[in-house]
Amino acid sequence: MNKEYNGWTNYATWRVNLEILGDIEFENKMSADDLKEIVEDCVFNNTVEKDCLAADYARAFISQVNFYEIAEHINEEFDEQV
Repeated sequence: MNKEYNGWTNYATWRVNLEILGDIEFENKMSADDLKEIVEDCVFNNTVEKDCLAADYARAFISQVNFYEIAEHINEEFDEQV
Protein backbone atom coordinates (compact mmCIF):
# COMPACT_ATOMS: atom_id res chain seq x y z
CA MET A 1 0.00 0.00 0.00
CA ASN A 2 1.35 3.43 -1.00
CA LYS A 3 1.18 5.87 1.91
CA GLU A 4 2.80 8.85 0.20
CA TYR A 5 1.39 12.24 1.09
CA ASN A 6 1.69 15.32 -1.14
CA GLY A 7 4.80 13.86 -2.79
CA TRP A 8 6.53 12.97 0.49
CA THR A 9 7.13 9.56 2.07
CA ASN A 10 4.19 9.98 4.45
CA TYR A 11 2.03 12.49 6.30
CA ALA A 12 4.49 12.92 9.19
CA THR A 13 7.36 13.77 6.84
CA TRP A 14 5.24 16.26 4.90
CA ARG A 15 3.87 17.92 8.02
CA VAL A 16 7.21 18.26 9.86
CA ASN A 17 8.85 19.64 6.73
CA LEU A 18 6.01 22.11 6.20
CA GLU A 19 5.36 23.29 9.75
CA ILE A 20 8.68 23.00 11.56
CA LEU A 21 11.48 23.04 8.99
CA GLY A 22 9.81 24.83 6.09
CA ASP A 23 10.52 28.41 7.16
CA ILE A 24 14.14 27.88 8.19
CA GLU A 25 16.75 29.28 5.82
CA PHE A 26 19.62 26.84 6.14
CA GLU A 27 23.12 28.20 5.64
CA ASN A 28 24.76 24.78 5.33
CA LYS A 29 23.88 21.35 4.11
CA MET A 30 21.99 19.37 6.71
CA SER A 31 22.11 15.74 7.76
CA ALA A 32 19.08 13.72 8.78
CA ASP A 33 20.41 13.70 12.35
CA ASP A 34 20.76 17.50 12.36
CA LEU A 35 17.15 17.89 11.23
CA LYS A 36 15.84 15.40 13.77
CA GLU A 37 17.63 17.32 16.52
CA ILE A 38 16.08 20.61 15.37
CA VAL A 39 12.61 19.08 15.33
CA GLU A 40 13.00 17.42 18.73
CA ASP A 41 14.31 20.67 20.24
CA CYS A 42 11.38 22.58 18.78
CA VAL A 43 8.77 20.09 19.97
CA PHE A 44 10.14 19.10 23.35
CA ASN A 45 11.52 22.46 24.48
CA ASN A 46 7.97 23.78 24.13
CA THR A 47 6.40 20.90 26.05
CA VAL A 48 5.77 21.53 29.72
CA GLU A 49 6.12 17.90 30.76
CA LYS A 50 8.54 15.68 28.89
CA ASP A 51 7.02 12.49 30.33
CA CYS A 52 3.38 12.95 29.50
CA LEU A 53 0.95 11.39 27.07
CA ALA A 54 1.28 14.28 24.59
CA ALA A 55 5.07 13.90 24.55
CA ASP A 56 4.68 10.17 23.92
CA TYR A 57 2.42 10.89 20.94
CA ALA A 58 4.90 13.48 19.66
CA ARG A 59 7.75 10.94 19.87
CA ALA A 60 5.65 8.38 17.97
CA PHE A 61 4.83 10.94 15.27
CA ILE A 62 8.46 12.08 14.93
CA SER A 63 9.61 8.47 14.64
CA GLN A 64 7.62 8.21 11.39
CA VAL A 65 9.41 11.16 9.75
CA ASN A 66 11.82 10.40 6.92
CA PHE A 67 14.52 12.90 7.87
CA TYR A 68 16.77 11.55 5.10
CA GLU A 69 14.22 12.63 2.51
CA ILE A 70 13.90 16.10 4.02
CA ALA A 71 17.70 16.47 4.20
CA GLU A 72 18.01 15.49 0.55
CA HIS A 73 15.38 18.08 -0.40
CA ILE A 74 17.06 20.83 1.64
CA ASN A 75 20.52 19.98 0.31
CA GLU A 76 19.29 19.98 -3.29
CA GLU A 77 17.84 23.48 -2.77
CA PHE A 78 21.08 24.53 -1.09
CA ASP A 79 23.12 23.31 -4.09
CA GLU A 80 20.86 25.24 -6.47
CA GLN A 81 21.50 28.47 -4.54
CA VAL A 82 25.29 28.12 -4.52
